[in-house]
Amino acid sequence: MQELTHYMNGAHVKGTSGRFADVMNPATGEVQAKCPLASTDEVKKAVAFAQAAQPAWAATNPQRRARVMMKFVSLLNDNMDKLAEALSREHGKTLPDAAGDVQRGLEVVEYCIGAPELLKGEYTDSAGPGIDMYSMRQALGVTAGITPFNFPAMIPMWMFAPAIACGNAFILKPSERDPSVPLMLAELMEEAGLPKGILQVVNGDKEAVDAILHDEVIQSIGFVGSTPIAEYIYATGCANGKRVQCFGGAKNHMIIMPDADMDQAADALVGAGYGAAGERCMAISVAVPVGDETADRLIEKLVPRIESLKVGPYTAGNDVDYGPVVTAAAKANIERLVQTGIDQGAELVVDGRDFKLQGYEDGYFVGPHLFDRATKDMDIYKHEIFGPVLTCVRAQNYEEAIGLAMDHEYGNGTAIFTRDGDAARDFANRINIGMVGVNVPIPVPLAYHTFGGWKKSVFGDLNQHGPDAFKFYTRTKTVTARWPSGIKEGGEFSIPVME
Repeated sequence: MQELTHYMNGAHVKGTSGRFADVMNPATGEVQAKCPLASTDEVKKAVAFAQAAQPAWAATNPQRRARVMMKFVSLLNDNMDKLAEALSREHGKTLPDAAGDVQRGLEVVEYCIGAPELLKGEYTDSAGPGIDMYSMRQALGVTAGITPFNFPAMIPMWMFAPAIACGNAFILKPSERDPSVPLMLAELMEEAGLPKGILQVVNGDKEAVDAILHDEVIQSIGFVGSTPIAEYIYATGCANGKRVQCFGGAKNHMIIMPDADMDQAADALVGAGYGAAGERCMAISVAVPVGDETADRLIEKLVPRIESLKVGPYTAGNDVDYGPVVTAAAKANIERLVQTGIDQGAELVVDGRDFKLQGYEDGYFVGPHLFDRATKDMDIYKHEIFGPVLTCVRAQNYEEAIGLAMDHEYGNGTAIFTRDGDAARDFANRINIGMVGVNVPIPVPLAYHTFGGWKKSVFGDLNQHGPDAFKFYTRTKTVTARWPSGIKEGGEFSIPVME
């Protein structure tokens, strides 16, 4: 039985709390490692290392910090297969999907190589007689991130790459369900030239989270996870004077207009709804066809595609469509919500309840499900299922369809499939959701734009990665400087004004 560690001050450190979480193999249901759960004192120790190392790192030329990011990108590419295999082993997603997880994080690191440009301030010459004015973007100090199980490579890099490029130290508290890749990333960052103590990985549960929230040294916190925990972290962190950005749950709608290419829409829905077993905050979980004829055509296209999905462990090859969900509890919750859909009157068109995989009966595999004729008062519509379940809610017209998405409490992502540019433009302009796809099912922005939802999908005023990240991880300081020429006599006692 492997016992995992924390990563502090450039070294793997055994946990001292005596508490551990089981790291499961989701395909077999077996315990494959023990993850230490940090005590408050262990978190404080990591913060102390970070606090000691950060001033010298902040004083390092931004171009030299960017060179560390350049080397890190190279190491990520060199170790892609190793990272993907470790990620799949603990999470359960397929190897191509795991490599995509690493790649999307890598792209944020590539963006952060531009830190010297992104950190430039503003300058005004001769703002007044002999007066120049300029601004500086300066690091916050020690920052922290609390990241989820579903993207154990991408989301940590979304947070620590810009934080570190800005001159901060970073405390990463990854999910205890799949902690190996975050530990590997910390090793690679130091191999790339990052000084010891700038990136610490502290594994843990609520005790570690609360220690981060209440630590006076930590200046900012990033979080991705469920909405109730996002609300708790945001409220507590803000109450303690920290800068906080929290990203919560989602219920992403895809509107299918009558003029849409139905094969294209069906392919998009299957990939966006069932990829990664639906364990994505940007998964499409609600299909909204406009008109019964459109709905009938869509269901006809979807059923054979869904029934032919290949479900299996990542070791079964790259043609596996999706693997197990992450825990037995996650599987049980999905099955519970599926049953509520049946009980509340939705039509279960594709029934995956009896799915069994020979040789992997104890794994956390969930067969694909498709509901039709669901309504907005049903639990399968209101709640994030986070599993391979696609729900079809029929709308009679465009206004009803867009109203469904706009009225839902979550506002992470949405999409419309249509050939009508006017409908697409109206949808993009009116929808009260943060990320919008037009004939794109999972509209996750590239690294040089920002990622973030609206409504109860986000708490905070700045998004992740892109330009917002460099605003979030720095403070602006404005300097007004006067260098008088010649000999000046006496002092000025009134507020200076422009003449």
